[in-house]
Amino acid sequence: MKTWILFLASLMALNTSASDAILDDSLNVDQVTQFDGIPWGIAILSDQEAIVTIKKGETYKVNLVSGKSQALKGLPEVDSRGQGGLLDVAIPPTFKTQGWVYFTYAKPTKDGANTTLARAKLTNNSLTDWQDVFVTDSATSTTKHYGGRIAFDDKEHVFFSVGDRGVRDNAQDLTNHAGSVIRLNLDGTVPTDNPFVTHANIRNEIWSYGHRNPQGLFYDTDTDTLWSNEHGPRGGDEINLIRPGANYGWPIVSYGKEYWGPINVGEGQTKVGIDNPAKVFIPSIAPSSLIRYRGMLFSNWNGDFLSTALALRHLNKIKIDKNGETTETRYLQHLDERLRSIAQDSKGALYIGTDSGKLLKVTLDNKIALQ
Repeated sequence: MKTWILFLASLMALNTSASDAILDDSLNVDQVTQFDGIPWGIAILSDQEAIVTIKKGETYKVNLVSGKSQALKGLPEVDSRGQGGLLDVAIPPTFKTQGWVYFTYAKPTKDGANTTLARAKLTNNSLTDWQDVFVTDSATSTTKHYGGRIAFDDKEHVFFSVGDRGVRDNAQDLTNHAGSVIRLNLDGTVPTDNPFVTHANIRNEIWSYGHRNPQGLFYDTDTDTLWSNEHGPRGGDEINLIRPGANYGWPIVSYGKEYWGPINVGEGQTKVGIDNPAKVFIPSIAPSSLIRYRGMLFSNWNGDFLSTALALRHLNKIKIDKNGETTETRYLQHLDERLRSIAQDSKGALYIGTDSGKLLKVTLDNKIALQ
């Protein structure tokens, strides 16, 4: 029965109703600037300025009003092969007092590239005092599934995601960091209340595990909850509520199938002791970043999740009601763009990066009522 309900839900999500079309038409989309490369991460400094990371290993300070961008100096060497590169950028709540900007990137080593959390100070047009806060033990011979999204709570902790690095069993192996969400203090030390901090044979930095490739991570300070979205294989992308110490099942359970044939991955879709996703996407949308909207511009979106999508090229809005039922709406499909990154400013406007190098600003056309 559960599988049948999911199947019906997936069919409904693929159909755009007339009211949805009107909603989509009420969005203004303006191009802020164009990059030579993929804008993987967006960090809003103010409603006039942002920092944008480019996957191949560049970062820019962007004037969101004029569209002018300035390359920032001071970056380390990155491994940009495959899905690696300079990944996310994020501003912690302590930025105004401490001045640190946080980054993730694929750090080249003799064993392969490691997903790495770093920080630096923004000084004029340079990044100074660069520090590798934490280099994960995640290197493999592949160049995929780095994860890399960053989120902060309001208690001076930083979270970041690490993919399974193309080795499925990594996600259940707690002697390395691949396939996990990491939680640290802002200086890279391990919080004393991490779930595995007393386990000698488990990496103490791990907050949750059993992840395939989480490329969206968002901490909702209104509800003190951490959320992720992640890529399934062929089918089975997920949105998850992340709990400390929880196992999210990859590759033991999955809603997806093998790429080489119509064969289910894992032992089934659910299993005792494994957390179930809050939302499953069948077919895959290839989610790439995630926020929970908190703003007045799109006032009836408050509390809804917004995920950018790569394979199905749209902005995905998910409403989760108090019973856990989900309603999905798809926007911006007419752009036919692989949407990579998303951020929200204080006024509620959205900024979206595309794989074609565009930085877009999305606002509401006040002439059309948002239904």
